[in-house]
Amino acid sequence: MANAEMTKQAAEKDGFVAALDQSGGSTPKALRLYGVEETEYSNDEEMFGKIHEMRSRIIKSPAFTGDKVMGAILFERTMDGEIDGIPTATYLWNERKVVPFLKVDKGLADEANGVQLMKPMPELDGLLERAVSKGIFGTKMRSVINAANPEGVAAIVAQQFEVGKQILSHGLMPIIEPEVTITIADKSEAEDLLLAEITKQLDALSDDLQVMLKLSLPNNANQYKSLVDHPRVMRVVALSGGYPREVANDMLSKNTGMIASFSRALTEGLSAKQSDADFDATLAKTINDIFEASRAG
Repeated sequence: MANAEMTKQAAEKDGFVAALDQSGGSTPKALRLYGVEETEYSNDEEMFGKIHEMRSRIIKSPAFTGDKVMGAILFERTMDGEIDGIPTATYLWNERKVVPFLKVDKGLADEANGVQLMKPMPELDGLLERAVSKGIFGTKMRSVINAANPEGVAAIVAQQFEVGKQILSHGLMPIIEPEVTITIADKSEAEDLLLAEITKQLDALSDDLQVMLKLSLPNNANQYKSLVDHPRVMRVVALSGGYPREVANDMLSKNTGMIASFSRALTEGLSAKQSDADFDATLAKTINDIFEASRAG
């Protein structure tokens, strides 16, 4: 039953997707921004313990519910962890009514043709089986476009859809994320190439399949409106990509039908040293602002 409910919420509900999926490489930075210095943990185990505390605090905060947070993307270790003795994905859905997604990629390969493909994922089938058993609804995987290179963009989109089909075969909803780096000079040209390649892949999908897309906020408002409206697309979510939250919210509000999936912009202003009252108030305002920007589009 939960799956039909989750599907409806993922496809239709106002709100946004919280990205709580920083991996090993980006965890020290995420902790530092949260006010936890590297001197406060001495190994990976302790580091991941600290980030799990942060994520648990966010998830348990009163404003973090399905009313405004449609879904949340988890890191593998977060999925394997628990909140109040309950597996994280189960807690998210049963206690907070937030749809759980899982980050499945293993990081980026070296750049070629102006893009960074995803590293190979030989253990993906096993991870997807575990995700299904833990009540995960969908997945997310990121690769990066650093130049408007036609071969590179075609390769990145082809890889995303190839792995996307593998994910769909396990009954999970893939969030396809070919991120365009926001600082590149030819960002608009890269976004035109990306739109064309994604459209080509979507048109080739069989009628009974859908994917979700996670895309950098575009230079031109409604650049991706045809993808929002495409029958093979359940939802288009936007990543903040390093834009400050206010800028990201403003850009998002100009894109009809796109909703946010912010990571750094979600945790901006939160600190381990805050009292629970301050933490909850800061997060509630952030959630409200991102929700309104998602709804405005």
